[in-house]
Amino acid sequence: MFKKMMAAIVALLMVLTCFVGCSGDASEHAVSLDGLYTPEGWTEEKGTLTIGLDDTFAPMGFRDTEGYLVGFDIDLAVAVGDELGMQVKFQPIDWNSKEVELDSGRIDCIWNGMSATTERQEIMQLTNQYLNNRIVVMVKKGVSVNTVEELAALNIGTQAGSASFEVMEAHEKFADFSAKIQTYDTYDEVIMALDAGRVDCMVVDEVLGSYKNNQAGNPYEVAAFNFGDDYYAIGCKKGNTELVDKLNNAIKTLIDNGEAAEISNKWFGKNVVIFEGYGE
Repeated sequence: MFKKMMAAIVALLMVLTCFVGCSGDASEHAVSLDGLYTPEGWTEEKGTLTIGLDDTFAPMGFRDTEGYLVGFDIDLAVAVGDELGMQVKFQPIDWNSKEVELDSGRIDCIWNGMSATTERQEIMQLTNQYLNNRIVVMVKKGVSVNTVEELAALNIGTQAGSASFEVMEAHEKFADFSAKIQTYDTYDEVIMALDAGRVDCMVVDEVLGSYKNNQAGNPYEVAAFNFGDDYYAIGCKKGNTELVDKLNNAIKTLIDNGEAAEISNKWFGKNVVIFEGYGE
């Protein structure tokens, strides 16, 4: 009798464990399918922060297999929403039109692995830089790019309106390879072009390139030549210092309490978060 009772208890525990595990998958998605995150206790008076993003930019902000928005920037923005008590609405945009979206007021900020280039510092109100990145050249294994001259001999793919394109455009030898550049709406399209042989290399943010490479089983490698360091920041409408101050203060709090490091470890396996202003 005792053995039968124990068997029944074990079976019941297995069912409950399965139920909790299955339910847990859905609860992991803080952001709804329509891109909305509402913190506990939120009221309309506390406001909604509308964030513009490229929803294909892994691992910063992208869609998982179920269509939910996930990524480092998604998690960090959700944590900032909690800190500010604000609802967060993620609005996918055409990355090449991000400045228009911001200036029109359809979004409050651009937050999705956006590089704090000199040009953007002039036309946007930027938060402190919160992540260090590089603009690199990714090639199929066996292809060598050690100098800009070797890059100029290849067909180059990159995303239109990206920091990668801006950095290439600012290079002193841009004229030598500008005709070899092909731009695409998303980096996913660039990767497809690289796989199909329509381009020979991809100029890309290292965080995205490395993530995509790992996901694909490492068919590419980072070339020796690169375009140097790159830093991410959140872009608000020029003059909106109030929102920038709120975001900076919230991120600083998340750094101080260790939550930003936890999010970074989840996505990168290490803490890559920084908090730096801009030199004069």
